[in-house]
Amino acid sequence: MAFNLLFSSILLLAIVNNSIAGGIAIYWGQNGNEATLNDTCNSGRYAYVNLAFLNKFGNGQTPEINLAGHCNPAVNGCTIVGPEIKHCQKLGVKVMLSIGGGVGNYSLASKKDAKDVARYLWNNFLGGSSSFRPLGNAILDGIDFDIELGSPLHYEDLAKYLKNYSNRGRKMYLTAAPQCPFPDRLLGTALNSKLFDKVWIQFYNNPPCQFTPNNTDNLKNSWVRWTTSVKAKRIFLGLPAAPQAAGSGFIPADVLTEEILPAIKKSRKYGGVMLWSKFWDEQSGYSAAIVKSV
Repeated sequence: MAFNLLFSSILLLAIVNNSIAGGIAIYWGQNGNEATLNDTCNSGRYAYVNLAFLNKFGNGQTPEINLAGHCNPAVNGCTIVGPEIKHCQKLGVKVMLSIGGGVGNYSLASKKDAKDVARYLWNNFLGGSSSFRPLGNAILDGIDFDIELGSPLHYEDLAKYLKNYSNRGRKMYLTAAPQCPFPDRLLGTALNSKLFDKVWIQFYNNPPCQFTPNNTDNLKNSWVRWTTSVKAKRIFLGLPAAPQAAGSGFIPADVLTEEILPAIKKSRKYGGVMLWSKFWDEQSGYSAAIVKSV
């Protein structure tokens, strides 16, 4: 009996050690008709929420946050989101500020510019202090780099300056959302810095490395290239949450759970799935369909 019990325990431990559980990251903020941040976190389906976006910064500009219809930073600020951030964090959800996006006015002109932007982010969204914090006194868990426009210059510098603030008593995460063609044109150099904790790669709107009907090989091959080349601790499969959420690359939930996740979860760097976006996820129910398999 004792031997059988011991054998069963060892077998169970082996199964647990060989299975990698992941989480779901979601982008929230670009559609005023999506659920509130409170409701998003209350769903229990998301481990990470990226607030999208701080889409104006650098070159001496005063940075600006744009959370679409959720609030108007130019009039009343977005401090109403602050208590909801704290609520999410109490539930164990990491809340990041995503900088960049597909529409905006941002770039970094120099190392000094990167240092100034890092200081602004620290004082206005992270553990520093400022007379006006756009999201109130909530302290975000880190910064997400979703750089899709402009020049690739100095994002490595920005990552270094931000990471320097991590030694002030509270862990600050750096995440990034590169496109799946390797290396990413805008974030490739920054990702080589080994400063990023999690990288959620956009496997959509990029036919050479995304899923297409009856072809999972391009995606799987790209996944292997990323997970063997980038030094981030965890890498996520970034997907559109509905067919309408992107121009291409949507993966039906059953194909994802039955064909793709079992293959990519073999990587020790597997972290989970990133979805664009909360609004589209509500339309499709995608996260609910995949969460138990992630």
